[in-house]
Amino acid sequence: MAPRVTQQRIAELAGVSQTTVSLVLNGKEDSARIPEATRQRVLDVINETTYVADPAARRLAGQANNLVGIFTYEHAFPSETSDFYTPLLTGIESAAEQLGVDLLMFTSAPVVDGRRKILHERSRLRLADGCLLLGREMDADELQQLSESGYPFVTVGRRDGENIRWVGLDYKSASADLASRIIEAGHRRAVYVHLSLNAESSRDRADGLIERLSSSDVAVETAQLKDVSVEQVLDLVVSAGATVLVVEDPTEAETLHAALRAKGIAVPSQLSMVVLGERSRPQDQAIDFTRLSAPRIALGAAAMALLHETLNGVDEAEEGLPEQQLLPCALIDGSTLAQATAR
Repeated sequence: MAPRVTQQRIAELAGVSQTTVSLVLNGKEDSARIPEATRQRVLDVINETTYVADPAARRLAGQANNLVGIFTYEHAFPSETSDFYTPLLTGIESAAEQLGVDLLMFTSAPVVDGRRKILHERSRLRLADGCLLLGREMDADELQQLSESGYPFVTVGRRDGENIRWVGLDYKSASADLASRIIEAGHRRAVYVHLSLNAESSRDRADGLIERLSSSDVAVETAQLKDVSVEQVLDLVVSAGATVLVVEDPTEAETLHAALRAKGIAVPSQLSMVVLGERSRPQDQAIDFTRLSAPRIALGAAAMALLHETLNGVDEAEEGLPEQQLLPCALIDGSTLAQATAR
């Protein structure tokens, strides 16, 4: 693990006083008196060392803020993502209330190539004792740098990489179990429409589904959602002779269901559908898909509990939480998976 970088070390590398570093970091009005060249030199060193404050040292000095940060790689509140984030934030808030800590959402991170960056010269992570990271896709390099810096954080969702604490959902097992139901229903040709496989959650779903189907000689055609239109998906179903359509994203599953109905293809009597997710609010579940149900409220609460333990430790007599956890998903029978019929 790389040595922890302190303000004193930054001052040494930049050839300035520690007071100057503190003024630059905190954006104090007095920093206006610092020459721009000096300020930039300090910022360059911060960038190169990916500095974050040492929360453990703050607690030893009696300066812990009793604040937990929340950082999202995507915007949490726009309508297209609120369905994903709302239950997670509900679980986080509930656990934080029980643990007696306050939450601070970091929203000032710059957007680079369409994604927020948690490590930057204006980072205010040091305001919080630790941070929960949310997002479907995260920057693996940033996570590794943050881990090496010693800053306490927990990611919501399984992440590749060493020495990263996370709480995720066991999408692979649940997707494999849904695949078993497809096999038991006699299906031998399937089409799977998925999101980008850059995200661990999507890779886990794809691995669980395809490995189980392939082990029973079920032919699977795949398509990535951003690369195909609804019409192309329907054409693929027909050309593959598929009797079941598996869709990762529940919203897109509803769109495809409507398109099938418009084409006169009845679900499930002519084509079965299985969805590897569901809308977070049951009342918004327009169609009773055979589907995977993820416990997102429990996920948020478990991540909050792990971060709290990371920050405060446990009594010697207690057993600590695993630093990497997978929570089980439920399967909902629904009404869209039927026995296979010849097409």
